[in-house]
Parts: sequence; structure tokens; C-alpha cells
Amino acid sequence: MLRPQSTATRDLVSLDGVWKFALVRDSLETEAPWTAALPGSLEAPVPASYNDIFLDPAIHNHVGWVCYQRRVVVPRGWTRDERYFLRIEAATHKGRVYINDTFVTEHVGGYTPFDAEVTQLVRPGEAFRLTIAVNNELTNTTIPPGIIRVEAGGQKRQQYFHDFYNYAGLARSVWLYSLPTKHVADVTVVTDVQGATGILRYDVQTSELGAGETVHVTVRDEADAVVGEAAGARGAVHIDKATLWKPGAAYLYQLCAEVRSAAGAMLDTYSVATGIRTVEVRGTQFLINGQPFFFTGFGKHEDTAIRGKGHDPAYMVHDFQLMDWINANSFRTSHYPYAEEVMDFADRHGIVVIDETPAVGLNLAVNSGFFEGVGKDSCTWSPEFINDDTRAAHAASIRELVARDKNHACVVLWSIANEPSTNEPGAREYFAPLVALARELDPSRPVAYINVMFANYDDDLVADLFDVVCLNRYYGWYVHTGDLATAEAKFEAELRGWDRKYGKPIIMTEYGADTLAGLRSFYNAPWSEDFQVSYYNMCHRVHDRVPAVVGEQVWNFADFQTAASHVFRVDGNKKGIFTRDRKPKTIAAVLRARWSQKLLDQGYAGTK
Repeated sequence: MLRPQSTATRDLVSLDGVWKFALVRDSLETEAPWTAALPGSLEAPVPASYNDIFLDPAIHNHVGWVCYQRRVVVPRGWTRDERYFLRIEAATHKGRVYINDTFVTEHVGGYTPFDAEVTQLVRPGEAFRLTIAVNNELTNTTIPPGIIRVEAGGQKRQQYFHDFYNYAGLARSVWLYSLPTKHVADVTVVTDVQGATGILRYDVQTSELGAGETVHVTVRDEADAVVGEAAGARGAVHIDKATLWKPGAAYLYQLCAEVRSAAGAMLDTYSVATGIRTVEVRGTQFLINGQPFFFTGFGKHEDTAIRGKGHDPAYMVHDFQLMDWINANSFRTSHYPYAEEVMDFADRHGIVVIDETPAVGLNLAVNSGFFEGVGKDSCTWSPEFINDDTRAAHAASIRELVARDKNHACVVLWSIANEPSTNEPGAREYFAPLVALARELDPSRPVAYINVMFANYDDDLVADLFDVVCLNRYYGWYVHTGDLATAEAKFEAELRGWDRKYGKPIIMTEYGADTLAGLRSFYNAPWSEDFQVSYYNMCHRVHDRVPAVVGEQVWNFADFQTAASHVFRVDGNKKGIFTRDRKPKTIAAVLRARWSQKLLDQGYAGTK
């Protein structure tokens, strides 16, 4: 799952832009829209979610397939002894690719990329019709899950179990790229530190090589000086006096893997940016490079007006500027893998990431509170809802997340699920194989899941399987609403219970209160900016009294869109520290001051 890049041996063509667009109103197979030009005059931007682009409610509320189509010309300089591929970085939640009249491939999973080889279907210098069909349907066997209901008139309604809008479409870039026949297929880098020496252990997978063809690895520093070399597809490079990648002080080496002919000619080259650092959980401490680390930051969302989940580099850079201003050193990719550009940016700027799969909504107890008639008399872990097929999809999402993000220095913790029902019978049987899989795929990083409030330390059935306790708690908001004195006592009692039972680091991965920007109150009324400040001050008093708490990621970075069917949401979730258009609420300055001291305590320079 190497991300395409332009090198001396590879070419890369962006297919981003405005594509023809059409809904599939019948079945995809019946309409077969890939066999001709799409009907109608609609056009849609790529990358972007399509839901908020158009004014037609039928498009906004559509459940099922849509099609994107454009004409593509293969560069005439490409040769017939190369291989050609398409790369679709995200198709939410299922994608199918067609070249002219031919089906090429299908991928399930809306937030990880997939490739389609088209070598035998296209020719250099010639044009072809590219159609990508995208389906947004969620069922009990998808990750995330959902239910589709068909109304009396035949219209489909999607019910999903996560509290953010189910944006769909081609939200990330699409590429056409070439590879040499003999090429680097995958690279895995795991770093270690021994004294002042940095160690890069690498594993290079290649296409089938011929007699005498070899792999050579070169490592360069940020000044482009060669600091290490090695021969062979597997090995280690030792770098004396290595500069470590640190939170707030990123440093990246470039590991270049080359396939060489028997005569020494370069057949392919691919570079991986890698930061040398270690991650460890020891007792109640989370250590990066052997030093205790305290997470300050956010749960976030890929969510902006009009674009939906469409990746936007301007918003990305601005969001990182806001995180820098507020002294946030980390974020969680709640509740799905983010665009690869975001991970690259975090690598370059020393921002720590908790990387999460799309496994959100595996909880009928939560769902029964949100949706009438859902989950009241059912078990989450059952043949009727979250079953063996769901777990297979969940396992696939873990494999694809690790395969894509394993080399990012910024990623220090895998989160394999958000708020599953881990106090119900069947939870351990469901999660134990997934935890084992995550550890097998990447033994170098700790593994976590995000615990929901219904599963406390007394009745949770899986917490011992994981390395870190990650808690989402809303004392003072969803429970004991507005009663911060009671909330404070209950919150502290629970944290001490987790510490006493498990003796592991505790990260508060969600805590917050909905707040309407501009609403002020002398009486600390819920929804006011004043209450939000008092709420966070209460939470932070508790955090400071429990030494096992090693992080606070508030919910949420910015207000975000939710389903219109959620009558308890007015134009979205308003728990943001910033509004959806990135204006600060009063709490932003309070967090900035608190986190400045937290970062100074960890030896950060340049805090605001």
C-alpha cells in the first residue's frame, strides 16, 4: 500500500478536478452507467464530499450508488514495459472502478486507499473513460455499521450509529501512476535508539527479481547528506549521533530503497520519510524517547462547510496553525483514518497522533438512546447485529490502517475502536482476536480502544487486553448536567477506580460540553461559553489530582456537522473549541494558557 510518488523511475499524474457526476437511481448493474457518458449536466469536484455541493435534497439525502466520470489521457512518454495503476485515496464507503466498459476492481472501506492496475486496458498517448462508482450504504456488517430502512414509497433511509454526518463520495485525491516492472512494492521501517545511535530496521518487499538483481538502501539526513547505507531487502542502518524525532521538534530522515540490476543500474527507487523515536508504556507512564509524555490536544473531524470530508490543504494548514497557537501537541483521528497529507504534515511538524480505525457505533446501548426502537432488547455482539462478518470487516480496516500508516513517526498509538459496548457478553470474544492482529501487524506501538461511559472499570470486559486506558467521559454534560460539584466528585471517583484496578496510563480522549458561540450567562447556564469554561476547569482539577492521567484531548477541535435526524443537534455538534469556520470560543484562551504550562513542564520550547 505504498503511496504513489514521482521519482526517477515513477511518474504520477493528478486526476483531481471537476468530474461528471450522476446518481444511480435504480441498481448499478441495471443502469450500467460506466458504458457511456453519464447522463445530465451535473459536475462534482474531486476531492470533496458531494452531499453539500448541490442544492437538490435528493442528492443530499441519497442512499446508494453515485458515479463520477472523466476522460483521462495516458502520457505518451510512458512505455509499454511499465505497469500503470489508478490510486483512489478514499471512496466512502465502497468504490468500483471501470475503464471504458470494463470493470477493474472493487474496494470496501471508506477511509483507506486502494489501487487498480490498468496496464492491459490503456495505452500511452491514448484517452480512456474512467468511471468510479461510490456507494454510501452502511449495514450491520460494515465498519462503521448502520441500518438501511425502505419506506412505503420505496425510498431508502440510512440510519447510522455515529454522531457525525455520513458524508460520501471521492473525498480525497485520485491518481494515475506508473511503476517499473521490477519495483519496490512495500517498505516497513521500525526505529530504535541505543545511546546516541539511531537504528532503522527496514524490510523492503519487491516484485519478483531476477538473477543478480538486488535491493540497496540509503539514508539521508535533512541536509541531504548520506548518513547510512545497507545492502539487502532486510537489515538495519545505524546512525551515530542521530537526531531524534520529538514531539514539537520533528526531524525526518529519508530512507531510499532501490532495486538494482546485476550490473548495478537503478531499476526503481522509492523514499520513505522516517523519524527516529521510541514509544513505550511503563506503569502509568506513556514514554516517547524514554521521556514521560502528556497529550494535549483534540479529538478532531475531517469536516468543513460545503466540502464535507473533502481534503483541503488550506484548512489543513490553518488547523495546524490553530493547534500550534493553543499549545496542542496531539490529536486523535476520530473516528477514521485521515488523509495521508495530514499524517505527513504531522510528521514534519512534530504533532503526535492517536491513529483510529473507522470502528465507531458498535454499541446498541448508545444507539438506543439516540434512535427510537434500536437496541432496546438486543445484544450488540450477536448474529443479528455485530457478528463474525462485521469482525472480518473490522480486521480488514485494522490491516489497511497499519499498512498505510506504519512508517509515520507521528503515530504513537493505534486505536482500534471508538466507544464499543465492552460491558456486554461477547465483547471479549469479539475483541481478543483483533487486539492480537494489531500486535502482530505492528509490535512496535501500543494498542488501545476508546471506552464509553456505560462500561466502567467494574464491568468492562476487555480493558486488560490493551496497553492504555482511553476514556470518553461527559460528567457535567450528559450526566449530572450543569451540576459541576456532583460531576467533579463522580468523575474523580471513576478515574481513581480505573487507576486502582489497571495501573495503566489514562488518556482522556473525549470530554466536553456543547456551546453556542456568543451565548453568555451570569448563571453558568449549559450551552453558554461561560459554562464551557467552568466545565473544563472542573475536569482539569480532576485530571491534576490523578497522576495516572497522562493526556487530555478535548471534544472537539471545531463544531462539526451531524445527521439532521438528531433532534438534539441544531446544525451539528457544538462542542468545538472553535466554531466550524474556525473562530475561537472563550475556552480557547483558557486551554491555551493551561497547555502552555503543560508543555513547559515537558521541556517544550516556544510555547504560546
